Parts: sequence; structure tokens; C-alpha cells
Amino acid sequence: MARQVTYVFKGKRKTIPFSFSLFHDMYEAAAAAENVDIKSFLAMEQQLALTSRGQGISKNFRQKEFVRMGFTEIKFVRDEEA
Repeated sequence: MARQVTYVFKGKRKTIPFSFSLFHDMYEAAAAAENVDIKSFLAMEQQLALTSRGQGISKNFRQKEFVRMGFTEIKFVRDEEA
């Protein structure tokens, strides 16, 4: 079964197909589906990863920035047949 990502963008829920061969994570897939340029975000996230010791700072930054861009509830769709 193919993976899917669901998210809310500016108040509208959407579901898109996801592939690790195309995207690094579900955040990048959602941004690509909405044509949101995240180059500066990725550069800042990389700088944070290099200068911080824990993953918590990068994760927190990613979540807050995507909320600022208009995304909420980004998650993988679970297969209910498992």
C-alpha cells in the first residue's frame, strides 16, 4: 500500500501520496504540494542542526515554521487494515 500524508493548509484538509524517493519527510511533501518555497527554511534548519546538540530544537523549529506558513496537522495516514 502506498503511503499518504494528510494535512490542513489554510483551513482545508488535503491528502497526498508520499514517497521517500521524492521527499525527505512529510513536511517537504506538503510544501511541494502547495507550491510553497522552503529553501530558506531548509537552510536555517540545517544551521540549527549543526549548532544544536539535541533534535528537539530542530523539530520545534520545523513545527512552528510550518504553522507560520499555514500548515497544521501534518501526519501520515495510517492503514486501518493492519
